[in-house]
Amino acid sequence: MVTSSPTRFSVIIPAYNEERFLPRLLDSVEVARSAYRGGGPGAASAVEVIVADNSSTDKTAAIAVARGCRLAHVSRRSIAAARNGGAHVASGEILCFVDADSRIHPRTFEAIDAALDRGRASAGATGVYLERKSLGTLLTYYMIAPFAWLTGTDIGVVFCRREDFHAIGGYDESRLYAEDVAFLLRLRRRCRERGHSLVRLRSVEALFSTRKFDEFGDWHYFALALRLGVRLIAGQANDREVADRYWYKPQR
Repeated sequence: MVTSSPTRFSVIIPAYNEERFLPRLLDSVEVARSAYRGGGPGAASAVEVIVADNSSTDKTAAIAVARGCRLAHVSRRSIAAARNGGAHVASGEILCFVDADSRIHPRTFEAIDAALDRGRASAGATGVYLERKSLGTLLTYYMIAPFAWLTGTDIGVVFCRREDFHAIGGYDESRLYAEDVAFLLRLRRRCRERGHSLVRLRSVEALFSTRKFDEFGDWHYFALALRLGVRLIAGQANDREVADRYWYKPQR
């Protein structure tokens, strides 16, 4: 009799009105899940997918259920709250957070496993590649990149052990944005306390959607990044005007 493997990974997807992009991400997760440990008996059950539906008004929840995902209903309109809501129902040893408009690499789970099994790393991120490139998107990307290089943090698929997630209190729900940056910085501190480090898995970069560039313009986001950078340095991540325009009242 074939027995199911314990849940190794919980893939947590915060989602608000993502019916357009969610299927693409779920397709890529299914490919990576099938490739994990050769796709042997019980391997697929080692990866669960949780869609944290943040009060969507479209078919996001229906798509998640139809694709066999676990659904976490999160009524508070907050990206951090959605991430935490998904983590609350997760059963995996390793939590993986990825945006709904992304797409992950086929070898993502194998790469995370290998990094954690080496012993020195206990959390990290895969990094990303741009969905499309232009002068504006590239300059914005390379303006932000030094921060990642200096801090050892990154975006893409962000992963950590479940016990570490709870030890640092998850994502800071007082933040309207940049909750992912603050989360990784707190994870980095916890890793250092234990003699570990964050790791960047650039061999399995996730796709970074350029839909906000498409909506607001390639150069407009460059100016926004400067504005947000100044506010983050000042310890502020609650500019309601910016948050509503770019994250909470998008045209979708």
